[in-house]
Amino acid sequence: MTNNDHDIEQRVRLAGNNMFELLLFRLGSAPGTGARELYGINVFKVREIVEMPTLTELAGSSEKVLGVVDVRGEIIPVIDLAAVTGCVSRGKSRILLVTEFARTTQGFAVEEVDDIVRLDWSRVLSAEGHSTSRAVTSIARLDAHAGGRLAQVLDVEQILRDVLPSSEPAINAESTGRLVLPRGAKVLAADDSGVARALIEESLNAMGVPYIMAKTGREAWEVLERAGQKAAQAGRKVTDDIALVLTDLEMPEMDGFTLTRKIKAAAELQSIPVVIHSSLSGSANEQHVRKVGANAYVAKFVAAELAEVMRNAMAGAAV
Repeated sequence: MTNNDHDIEQRVRLAGNNMFELLLFRLGSAPGTGARELYGINVFKVREIVEMPTLTELAGSSEKVLGVVDVRGEIIPVIDLAAVTGCVSRGKSRILLVTEFARTTQGFAVEEVDDIVRLDWSRVLSAEGHSTSRAVTSIARLDAHAGGRLAQVLDVEQILRDVLPSSEPAINAESTGRLVLPRGAKVLAADDSGVARALIEESLNAMGVPYIMAKTGREAWEVLERAGQKAAQAGRKVTDDIALVLTDLEMPEMDGFTLTRKIKAAAELQSIPVVIHSSLSGSANEQHVRKVGANAYVAKFVAAELAEVMRNAMAGAAV
């Protein structure tokens, strides 16, 4: 078995148990309290961890971008996560997390790496209503007992959109084309990132598609359970109500892998095509999501590609 195959098998095993691995790190002192809080990012977004290379500052760049570095012949921007989160750095960030995310490679400067922990997604809760920071998407309970350690899981999608300039094409009906659903049917979309949900909604509106938006895999699963029961009582196909599920992978409470597995294991739901729409880009991740039963995979975020993959998934499911 190659390293790549081993990596895929490890992810499938974790996903089958609704689990993931979180890389924990520190960024400095929290403003006002001086506490050195823990932050986290999914291990599978991290390509490598290195000592901070020599930085080259870029004229006119955001104050949250420290500059660029040369990592194995690739020039990548370095984002100052302390500045993004409002932490007060105790000195120069010594560690660089090289990440692959949403078709891009970038570095995140951190003060120190703390640990890697394996967690069930049920111990990760949405930060909405608890944090006003756009940079934090969820809160992870690191210890099983009450009153234990907490870590703030960063919303990398939001950070990249806020900090780095984007050259994404406009989202409109001309770029996406139409997606025709059965009369009365909707797309069920699930994503925990606020910026991702906004982009998905804009794309679905451009396609002329009615939709239901969920913030977690568990919320999406509850919608599907109700739809399945309703269809059975009415003697209808569930796809007359939910024509397609579009899901992120990383979500609090229940991840997209587990959601997909549950859909494909339920006789009343398995006919619904599932498209996984993830910032975890790359061929290894595409192989991974197909192993858990998804009909299709598309990396975030190009609206025209998303529309085309959704059309193909529906056409393939209808054959």
